[in-house]
Amino acid sequence: MSEISQSLAISASGMRAHAARLRLTSENLANVNTPGYRRKVTSFEQEFKVGEATGLVRKGKTNLDQSELPKIHDPSHPLADAGGYIQGSNVNLMIEIADAREAQRSYEANLKMFEQTRKMSSALLDILRR
Repeated sequence: MSEISQSLAISASGMRAHAARLRLTSENLANVNTPGYRRKVTSFEQEFKVGEATGLVRKGKTNLDQSELPKIHDPSHPLADAGGYIQGSNVNLMIEIADAREAQRSYEANLKMFEQTRKMSSALLDILRR
């Protein structure tokens, strides 16, 4: 694989991984007030080809945050137990906003690298045509 196409592939894999991370963050934000909802988290994994690192990344397995769910006293809620408590969500709004911003900035950085590589490739073709 040429260096230019490898650079494009690496940037594209980063954009795919951060887009997936942003989707999970959006799901978490949408369910911040859903009783019993557990925050979804993921990590990135490096891709290998015949035991050799390719530089590509992908979204790893999606896991549920196992931290304790807060108990909310609301006896009128249909899901309330005998003591009048429901389990809240373990989504922290500030953490999710920070994660969304980080994923967005990382996506944009990969997009800039993709665009820069494409411009360099185009300039190289122009030079070769002369």
